[in-house]
Amino acid sequence: MDVLIKHAKIVLIISFVIFAIFIFQGFRSIQSNSLINIICFLLILSLGTFHGSLDHLKGEKIFKIFKIKNFFIFYITYILLASCIIILWFLFPTFTLFVFLIVACHHFGKEDIYFIIKKKESWHNLIFLSKGFLIILAPLLNHNKETIDIFLTLGADAFFVLHYMEGLGLGVPSNTLTLIYITIFGHVAFLFISVNNSKLKKENEKYYFLLDFIPICVLNSIFTPLIAFTLYFCFIHSFRHSVSLINLLDKNNFKNGFNKFTKKALPLTLITAILFIVTVYFLTNYYVLDDAILKVIFIGLASLTFPHILLEYLLEKNEK
Repeated sequence: MDVLIKHAKIVLIISFVIFAIFIFQGFRSIQSNSLINIICFLLILSLGTFHGSLDHLKGEKIFKIFKIKNFFIFYITYILLASCIIILWFLFPTFTLFVFLIVACHHFGKEDIYFIIKKKESWHNLIFLSKGFLIILAPLLNHNKETIDIFLTLGADAFFVLHYMEGLGLGVPSNTLTLIYITIFGHVAFLFISVNNSKLKKENEKYYFLLDFIPICVLNSIFTPLIAFTLYFCFIHSFRHSVSLINLLDKNNFKNGFNKFTKKALPLTLITAILFIVTVYFLTNYYVLDDAILKVIFIGLASLTFPHILLEYLLEKNEK
């Protein structure tokens, strides 16, 4: 927990510094280009996917619980589920994108704060989801056109994006307004939970996590959506999740736990990186490089996110 508190402090400080620079240079946002997109791609392949590369260990626990001896079934099932998500995306892109955004928001909202909640209730899932909506709300408000362009690149139809598109003379779109209300509710409810149901003993420690919306808002104010998402995903979300896994491997010695985590996570991280890079190379035969990178990042992450979340759900339900 001490590592996470220090990390939250550092993230907040860096956010304020970045925002001060942003004000000083005249509120000019940093735009994406092909080189930056490649850097984002490589960061997500390394630091971003690192925290999900212990799924095989979670699979081993589940197989022990269900007394399944042939572990090869795990890899086949995992690959098939990931492949089904990719196939569904190309058959029903708008629907799959919508479901992925909902699932991802719940995942981000949960993984970024669950470790400070003392006693978890089923209704907390609504808080996780509503709080996690900030991940898509922030880019929609700050870089609406770029966010809409990403949705379109991922296959969303015009009817879907119309509900989130600004510049139509109607002010903030109704669906975006709804997201604003839901997100505010999530953060207020999280404040209530933190005050009444927190593992943190010191009152000032709670505020570092209560203010975790600030880095997300700052990143999306200054950077275009892909850059903002990459920085959040790699240096906030992935870091917090990785720390929780390190503590599971060795709760008494963080350095030893980190070494174990690195050795166990590296093989699957490398395999994932190679698959993603090969896929980008293949897609450049049909799309420009930037669009190929966007498709592989988000559709690839979606294909990994669903089995990843399913594993966590099964563990939570069966380890009690």
